[in-house]
Amino acid sequence: MAKLYFNYSTMNAGKSTMLLQASYNYQERGMRTLIFTAAFDDRAGVGRVASRIGLSSEARTFDENTDLFAEVAALHAQAPVACVFVDEANFLSEHHVWQLANIADRLNIPVMTYGLRTDFQGKLFPASKELLAIADELREIRTICHCGRKATMVARFDSEGKVVTEGAQIEVGGNGKYVSFCRRHWVETFNCS
Repeated sequence: MAKLYFNYSTMNAGKSTMLLQASYNYQERGMRTLIFTAAFDDRAGVGRVASRIGLSSEARTFDENTDLFAEVAALHAQAPVACVFVDEANFLSEHHVWQLANIADRLNIPVMTYGLRTDFQGKLFPASKELLAIADELREIRTICHCGRKATMVARFDSEGKVVTEGAQIEVGGNGKYVSFCRRHWVETFNCS
């Protein structure tokens, strides 16, 4: 029986690298995979997943109107799909998460999602909350804080290097905008207690 997986971490832990490697492993054995990413995430180009170490792949995009179940079911009817991968799963809607669960449950296709658990304010993303609640398997991908401890939080910085404490939950950015911290150093950086 197929499962819904949530691979989560903070920024710069290698989530996209792991997704691309796992997809490649299927493809290397002649199995078809589908990779999805958010339509508005154009850091590597629209419809492209890329890692910081140079791996990349074309991907299908999703937005708020995408019916992931219907799209995967139609593609699976044309040619078998061995696994579905979702990068930036924190950008999904809660409804999308249930569509992914249906892909695993009704189409018997494993679904591997990769994304952030929390935002720069330490709050769960709605999709991450839903994935934490219903995924069959949860896998933490670890990275480290500058002090060497496990990083579990992320801080957002503005163009002047000052920590951002308010703003939209979703703001696409990379290494220059976000820094991962252990909780202790996030609290110190964020000036909260």
